[in-house]
Amino acid sequence: MTQQVDTTCGWAMKHDNEREYHDQEWGVPVFDDTKLFEFICLEGAQAGLSWRTILNKRAGYTAAFEGFDIDKLSQYDETRVSYIIDNFDVVKHKGKIASVYSNARAAKALQKEYGSLSKALWQFVGGEPVQNGWTDMSQVPAVTEQSKAMSKFLKKNGFKFMGETICYAFMQAVGMVNDHVVDCPRYSQCQK
Repeated sequence: MTQQVDTTCGWAMKHDNEREYHDQEWGVPVFDDTKLFEFICLEGAQAGLSWRTILNKRAGYTAAFEGFDIDKLSQYDETRVSYIIDNFDVVKHKGKIASVYSNARAAKALQKEYGSLSKALWQFVGGEPVQNGWTDMSQVPAVTEQSKAMSKFLKKNGFKFMGETICYAFMQAVGMVNDHVVDCPRYSQCQK
């Protein structure tokens, strides 16, 4: 009797919330500005931590940051950080929390300049998802030339907690790159 092998990307196999995120969101192309901003916030919060930690606190982030409404968040500043720490289940890092507000102001500036945050961000992959063909998760890079360029661009435009590695994780999350391994059922689904 042969055992059925689960070909889902290895990182998503340890916990139910990771598996659910992998199976429903990771790698699906996102063009909505609010959803893109959510992932900017979540990926920035994840720096130095596990993605599972952020998934466990995702509802707290959504509540704390008003559904990631860029217009609302751009009106706040670091004086709101203590309130967030005291009242919401988020990573208690003052710099990361304050960056949500400064990043919202930076996002608004990009919306004004490019017409949308989406256009500003998707330019780094020519507006189309990059379809990689990895056969093993060990082949997936942590940084690419595109993520380096995105990081440099975002930092120049006032974003914080958007280094090269964070930018690549962001690109994976929002489907700018399809980094599901080719044997993963989600690989072909994310190509469509």
